[in-house]
Amino acid sequence: MQFYRECNVQDIPSMWEINEQGLPGTGKVSVEQMGELLQLSDLCIGAYIDGKLVGFVLCLYPKKDYSSQNYAWFNERYNQFIYVDRIAISTQHRDKKIGSELYERVFQLATKKQIPITAEVSLRPPNEGSDRFHLRHGFSSVGEFHQSGKSVTMYIRE
Repeated sequence: MQFYRECNVQDIPSMWEINEQGLPGTGKVSVEQMGELLQLSDLCIGAYIDGKLVGFVLCLYPKKDYSSQNYAWFNERYNQFIYVDRIAISTQHRDKKIGSELYERVFQLATKKQIPITAEVSLRPPNEGSDRFHLRHGFSSVGEFHQSGKSVTMYIRE
């Protein structure tokens, strides 16, 4: 049976494992950092099959004390948004629309609050699958952000 619910501290080890499966696209974090992200998040929804976490989306509102340069880029340009810090699906559960179902829950919140959703996708190294996924879900590019050794495409869905 598949269901969705807010992630909690018991999910942190599974969230970390799923995040590791998505590297380099998801961004490397330690188990401790994953816990800090969960605590900082305003929304973290997990997808569960037979009680096991198989994917999650973790989001933040603006003006959080978060050191991500990508998040700061959006904060410099927008007053209101839901920032998708990461969306990750376990390797064995990809291509089963779980990511779309997770995003649908974020879309519902954004519609209710009447605010856009922001996300970035790795440009260097390229993450073409994530680019296609975001474009298919109504995101459009609002710029590129180049950092040492990494570049990302900045996306918004209004």
